[in-house]
Amino acid sequence: MARSENQTDNRSGDKSEAEDAAGKCPFSREAEEFDAFSDRYQSDPAEALRWSRDQKPVFFSPKLGYWVVSRYDDIKAVFRDNSIFSPRIALEKITPATPEAVEVLKTYGYAMNRTLVNEDEPAHMERRRVLMDHFFPENLEAKQEMVRRLTREKVDAFIDSGRVDLVEAMLYEVPLNVALHFLGVPEDDINVLRNFSVAHSVNTWGRPSDEKQLAVAHDVGQFWVYAGKIIERMKNEPEGTGWMHETIRKNAEMPDIVPDSYVHSMMMAIIVAAHETTSLASANMFKTLLSHRQAWEDICQDASLIPNAVEECLRYSGSIVAWRRQTTAKTRLGGVDLPEGAKLLIVQASGNQDERHFEDGDTFDIYRDNAVDHLTFGYGSHQCMGKNIGRMEMRVFLEEVSRRIPHLQLADQEFRYLPTTSFRGPDHVWVEWDPEKNPERQKPEIAGSEVHYPVGAPSRRDIARKVRVADVRWEAEGVLGLTLQDTRGRPLPDWSAGAHVELCVADYERKYSLCSRPGAEGYDLAILRDDGGRGGSKHIHETVRKGMEVKLRGPSNLFRLDETANSYLLIAGGIGITPIIAMADRLKALGKDYTIHYCGRSRGSMAHLVRLEQDHAGRLTVHAADENRRADLAGLVSALKQQGQIYVCGPERMISALEDLTVDLPEGILHFEHFSARDTGLDPEKEAGFDVELQDSGLSIKVAAYETLLDALHAKGIDVASDCREGLCGSCEVMVLEGDIDHRDKVMTRSERAGNRRMIACCSRSRNGGRIKLAL
Repeated sequence: MARSENQTDNRSGDKSEAEDAAGKCPFSREAEEFDAFSDRYQSDPAEALRWSRDQKPVFFSPKLGYWVVSRYDDIKAVFRDNSIFSPRIALEKITPATPEAVEVLKTYGYAMNRTLVNEDEPAHMERRRVLMDHFFPENLEAKQEMVRRLTREKVDAFIDSGRVDLVEAMLYEVPLNVALHFLGVPEDDINVLRNFSVAHSVNTWGRPSDEKQLAVAHDVGQFWVYAGKIIERMKNEPEGTGWMHETIRKNAEMPDIVPDSYVHSMMMAIIVAAHETTSLASANMFKTLLSHRQAWEDICQDASLIPNAVEECLRYSGSIVAWRRQTTAKTRLGGVDLPEGAKLLIVQASGNQDERHFEDGDTFDIYRDNAVDHLTFGYGSHQCMGKNIGRMEMRVFLEEVSRRIPHLQLADQEFRYLPTTSFRGPDHVWVEWDPEKNPERQKPEIAGSEVHYPVGAPSRRDIARKVRVADVRWEAEGVLGLTLQDTRGRPLPDWSAGAHVELCVADYERKYSLCSRPGAEGYDLAILRDDGGRGGSKHIHETVRKGMEVKLRGPSNLFRLDETANSYLLIAGGIGITPIIAMADRLKALGKDYTIHYCGRSRGSMAHLVRLEQDHAGRLTVHAADENRRADLAGLVSALKQQGQIYVCGPERMISALEDLTVDLPEGILHFEHFSARDTGLDPEKEAGFDVELQDSGLSIKVAAYETLLDALHAKGIDVASDCREGLCGSCEVMVLEGDIDHRDKVMTRSERAGNRRMIACCSRSRNGGRIKLAL
C-alpha cells in the first residue's frame, strides 16, 4: 500500500507567504476573487473550489478574511487536532453584527455561551463524556418505530395527491418532531421554530444586510427567551425523559461541568442542530437521487442499497458545507505556513469530492464502498453526536417513499438555497407522480411493509454492483484474465492507477488490482490461481464463465501514484504486475521518466508480458528465474535518481528486501502493496482481551478475545473506515497515543511499526493484553 506524508506539520516557521496573505496579499486571482456568498459557491461549493483542490488547497480569501481549506486530508487533519485548530469560532458570526443589532439582542438578555460545538479542551470532552449515552447506537434503536410512524403518517397524507413539496409535507416537520422527542422538549408551534432556526442560521453563517440584521436580531432574541422558558418548564419535570432532561439533571449533579449558562446556550443550539441539518440533508438526498434516475431505480428495486445511498448523498451533497477553526499557534497545513490566530473555513463539501481520497469523486455513485468516509459529520472529538439519528431518519424517509412511490419524479422548478457559508439545502423539493400507478393500489400490503436497518454506518456487504463477465482468457500460465462490464450497459466508474476492486463470486470476496488499458471499456482483472490459499482464486478459475453475472465493490485506491516525482522505479513480482502496469500506463501518458523491472518464475508465467513489451518497449527489463536473470535490487536502489520514487508490488520477501535497502533513504521514497495476506486472522483461543481508552471520544471500551478492535469500535458508534479487514489496505488505521502494539498488518513500514504511533484496527492488537490509548 502506498504511504503518504502527513499533510499537517505543526512546526512554526519564519515569515512566510501565509503571513503575507494575512496582510491581504492573495496567492492568486482565484483566491482574490473567491466569495463564499457568490452564486457559484452557493450553487455548487465543491465545483467552485475545484481549482483550489488542484492548485492551492490552502489559500487566504481577502473578501472573507479566512483561510480556505479544500482537500480531504487537510480538512481531516484540522478536525483531528483541536489543540492547534481550536473550534472556538465555530459559532462566531461570520458577518459582524451592527451596533444596532447588538443593542436589540441586549434587550432580550441574549447571552449565548460556549456549547459542545465551539468549546476547547478539557471542558469539551468533560461535558461530552457525561452527555453521550443517549447517542449510542443501542440506545437509538428504540427511536426507529417513532421515526417510521411519523414518516408513514406524512406519506399517507399525500400519497394520492400526485404532487407535493417534500420539504413542506414531510422533510421539515418530521425531523423537528423527532428532535423535540429526543430532547424531551414539548412540541410547540412548528412555524415559530422554523422562523427561529432560519434566523439563527442567517445570524451565524449568513451575510444579512444592515436592515435585515435588525429583524434577525429580534428573532434570535425571541429564540433565546423561548429556550429559557422551555428550560424552566422542564426543570419542573424531574422525571422527564430526553437528552435535555438529562442535561438539566447533570447540571444539578455537577454544575462545574454542566453550568447554567451551558444549559441555556445548548438548548438554543441543539434545537437547530438536531433537526435543521437532517431536514436539509434529506431535501438534498431526494433532489440528488431523483436527478440521478438510474440510482433511484436501483434503490427502488433493492432496498438493501439504501444505507449506502444515504452516505453517498451525504458525501456528494451534504447539508453541512463548511465549518470553522482558529489556529492557537503558528502551524503548517497543506504546505502553507499559517500564523497564530488564523481563521479557517474548512470546506467539507470540497473535501468530500476530492479525488485524492474518493475515486472519481465528483461522480455520484451509490455503490461507492468508501462513501462513509465523508466529512459531512465532521471528524474526531467534535464529530456530530447526532449522526446516527440523522442516518436513521434519512433511511426511513427513503425506504418509505421509494417503496410506495417508485415512479416519483422531480417537478420542473428552480431550486433556491438560503445563502450561508455552512448549511445548504433547497427551500423546496417539488415532486410529482401518477397516483393511479401507486403499487399499493394493486397490493395494499406494500403500504404497511418496511425494511429495518441497524443503527450506525452501513454494512459493506450490502454495497456491490452487478457486473457481467464480458470476456475470459488466459493471461499466462495459471493466470485467468477477466473483462467485466455493467449488466445494464452503464459505464463503470473511472479509476486511477493503483486502484483495486473486490470481486464477489458465490461466498468468496477477493480484491484484485485493475489493469485495463487506458480508455478500455469495462474493467480488466488478472487472477493467479493459488491452490495453497483460502479457495477464492481456485473457485473463480473453476466456475467463472463468459456471460456470468457476478458482483463487484469499488473501485478504491489505497496504492495511489504520486504524479509529482521526477522519476519512477516500478518493480513487480509475479501477479504484482497488475497495479504496476496501470502505473506504467499512466506515467507514459504523463510523459514521465520511469523504468519497469518485472520478476517472475518464467516468461510463460508472467501475465501481460506481451502488452508490456508492446507498450513500454525500452522501459521494461524482464527478470525470469528460469533464464537465470534475477533482479539486482541493491543495484536498482543505488541507481535511483534524485527525487525518484520506488513502487513495488509482489511477495513479502521482495518487499522486505527493499525495506532493508531503503532504510537510510528519506521517508516516502518506497511505496508498496502486498498481494496476499497471511496470518492476520483472529484465533480467539490464542488471543487476550484488552482495554482501550478513546481520548477524543472520552470513552473506555473492552476488546474481547473473540473480536477485533475495529468491531469493538463500531459497536460503540465510532465510525472507523474499513475495507479489506485483512490488514492489507490500511483504511482502518488509527492513531496510538499510549501502549505496546502487536502489529499484524501488511501495510505499515518497519519504521512506522517501530514508532508505535499508528495501528491497523482490523487485525493488530495490544501486546499481551495491555491497555492502549487511541486518538479517537
